[in-house]
Amino acid sequence: MKTLEEIVKEYKSKTLDGRDLSRLAQFVPFDMLSELGIEPNEGYNTPEKWNELVKPFTRENVLKQLKEDVSFGFEKALNRRGLSAGSMYECVRMWNIILEEGLEDFDSYAQYGLPLFRETAVKYGFDNPIGDMYGDEDIFSSDSEEWFDY
Repeated sequence: MKTLEEIVKEYKSKTLDGRDLSRLAQFVPFDMLSELGIEPNEGYNTPEKWNELVKPFTRENVLKQLKEDVSFGFEKALNRRGLSAGSMYECVRMWNIILEEGLEDFDSYAQYGLPLFRETAVKYGFDNPIGDMYGDEDIFSSDSEEWFDY
């Protein structure tokens, strides 16, 4: 797993709304925030206040956040919410890059990112609402008139 120092040095946001950085920020101590380009909200802009919120940067805590992000990514992708699905795709990619456990180079964005959400869910035993499908099937396309119920 990458260290916080490596991440802060290497990672640049890939989302339109900074969603990936806001998720990462929960693990970043106050003194490293500016290196990521993050400025805390008023009320949390002192080291004491910010660091009260910071979670330990452990594999277990990263996996908890990854599980939430995969679930949210599936929800957005299956509802064909392109911008939100795209942001969640980048969040899930970020966590996979950080974890360095075999999915860090996975980059298929077919059908709102479903292949990445599926592969990540299968690897870590998270809920996988598309089952045996890969995620790139036409039924998940915005052009598909088939209705699917997930």
